[in-house]
Amino acid sequence: MTRPVTTDADLHPRPAPPACDPREIGSLFLFDKLTPEQLGWLCGRGSVEVFPPGFLYREGEPATCFYVLLDGTVVLSRQVGQDDVEVTRTDQRGVYSGAFQAYLGDRVPQVYNNSLRVVSTARYFVLPADDFAHVMREWFPMALHLLEGLFFGIRNTQEVVGQRERLLALGSLSAGLTHELNNPAAAAVRATAALRERLAGMRHKLAMLASGRLDRSVMESLIGLQEEAVAMVAKAPDLGPLEAADREDVLSDWFDDNGVRGGWELAPTFVQGGMDQAFFDRVSATVDPTGLEGAVRWLAYTVETEQLLDEIHDSTTRISTLVGAAKQYSQLDRAPYQTVDVHELLTSTLLMLSGKIKAVPGLTVVKDFDRTLPPIPAYAAELNQVWTNLIDNALAVMPTGGTLTLRTARDHEQLLVEIGDTGPGVPAEIRTRIFEPFFTTKPIGQGTGLGLDISFRVVTSKHGGDLRFESVPGDTRFQVRLPFRAPDRVLATADPVAAGSGATDPITTDPTPAAPRTEIPAGIPADSPTDAPTDHPDLEDR
Repeated sequence: MTRPVTTDADLHPRPAPPACDPREIGSLFLFDKLTPEQLGWLCGRGSVEVFPPGFLYREGEPATCFYVLLDGTVVLSRQVGQDDVEVTRTDQRGVYSGAFQAYLGDRVPQVYNNSLRVVSTARYFVLPADDFAHVMREWFPMALHLLEGLFFGIRNTQEVVGQRERLLALGSLSAGLTHELNNPAAAAVRATAALRERLAGMRHKLAMLASGRLDRSVMESLIGLQEEAVAMVAKAPDLGPLEAADREDVLSDWFDDNGVRGGWELAPTFVQGGMDQAFFDRVSATVDPTGLEGAVRWLAYTVETEQLLDEIHDSTTRISTLVGAAKQYSQLDRAPYQTVDVHELLTSTLLMLSGKIKAVPGLTVVKDFDRTLPPIPAYAAELNQVWTNLIDNALAVMPTGGTLTLRTARDHEQLLVEIGDTGPGVPAEIRTRIFEPFFTTKPIGQGTGLGLDISFRVVTSKHGGDLRFESVPGDTRFQVRLPFRAPDRVLATADPVAAGSGATDPITTDPTPAAPRTEIPAGIPADSPTDAPTDHPDLEDR
C-alpha cells in the first residue's frame, strides 16, 4: 500500500482570501445607501483582496477592475514627462480608483488614467470592470445619464470652445501679421514711386551733361565719382543728430560759395550718403564752374537712387522675414512630427506677436538662449501654440510695460524653455486652478480659459514633457521641459497623417483632457498639476 506523500502545501496551507462581508462593504460611504440584496450581489461578484507594498496597477494599462480601499495606505500618481508625480497619498476608507469609467463602454479607451501604489499593506474590495458597469447601468440609470451627459458635454464643449479659441487666436495673429506686412509694403511702394522720379531726373541731368562741352576724360572722371558715391552710400556711417546737422551746415555753405542753388536742400542727402566737403572739392576740380551745379544734382539723383534701393531692399527683406516667420510658425509645409530647433520656433512666435509686443509701452524683450542645445523631436506647430499662449498671458499682465524673458537651458535630460514676466504674479488662491479647463482671470470675452489647459496637454500628452510655474510678485516663470529623446509612448502616437488631419488630434479629442484634475477618485482631494514644484520693441539677445 502506497503511503500518501506529504507536501509543503499540506504542512503550510495558503490562507484563504478574506471573506467579503456585506456589512463591511455597506459601511463605506460609496455603498451606504444600497440594500442588503445589492450588497450581497456585490460580495458575490467582487472579492476582498490583500495587496503588499508595490504598484497595484500602472497608468495606461487596461482597466480591468474597480478598487475600493478598506484599510492601508496608498499613493495615486500620474505620469508627467519622464517622472511619476505623486498626486495624493491617503488611508481614508472608501476612496476608490481604477476602472471607474467602465460605464462609458467602448466610447472611451478603457485604460487606467493613473497609477496606484500600495505603501503599507492594503486591503481592497475589488469589483471587475464589467460588473461595475452593470451596477451603474442597472441600479443608477438616471445618475448614469447625468454622468454621461456631463462627461461628453464637457468634452464637446472643450472641442467647440477650443476650436473657437484657435480661430480667435488665428484672427488676432492674422490681423497683427497684416499690419506688420502693410508697413514695409507701403514703404516699398513709396520708395518705388520715388525711385522712378529719381531715375528720370538722373537720365535728364546726364543728357544735359552729355550735351555740354565736356570732353571724354571729364565724363569718365564724373562717372568714376558717381561709382565712388555709390560705394560711400553703402558704407555711410550712422551719425547723431548734432553731428549730422554740423556736416549739413558745412556742405550747405560750400554749395552757396560755389554757386550751387538750393544747397540747403541737397546737403542732407549727401551727408546721409556719407559724403563731405573733400568729395565735392574733387568734383569742383573735375568740371568747370558752369557745369558744377549740373554735376552736383546728377550726383544727388545717384545718391537718392541708392538710398531708395536700400529702402526697397529693407522693406522687401522685412516682408520676406515675416512670411518666413509665418511659414515657420504654421509649419504648413512640414511633417507634423519632426526634429526642430526650439530657438527658431520661439523667434518665429515673437515675430508673429510683434504687433502685440509693440503695443505694450516700455516693454523689453530679453532672449537668453543657449544656442548649444541640440534640436528635439516635436510637433512644431503645436509647440508654437504653447509659446503663443504663454507669451500672450505674459503680455496681458504687463499692460504698462515690463520685461518679457525667454530663456532656454539644459535641465538634465530635458530641454528647458522658460517664459517669464515681471507682472504682479499668480495669486495664491488660484494657483491650483490655472490649468483647469475654462478657468480664466481675463475679462469676459477676452479669454476662454483653455489656453493653459491646451498648453499643458500639448506638452505632457503629446511630447512627454512637463509644464509648471514659479511665481512671486514681479517674477513669474512658466517652465516647459521637453525630452531630448521622444518617449516610446509619444513615438507610438506620432502618426503624421492623423496628426496633420486634425480629425484625430488628441488635443481636442482626448477623452480625458484634464486627467490631473477630473479623474481623482471621490474622497481624494483633486490636486492640480501646479502642485508640481512651483519651485519690435527692445529685443535683447544675451
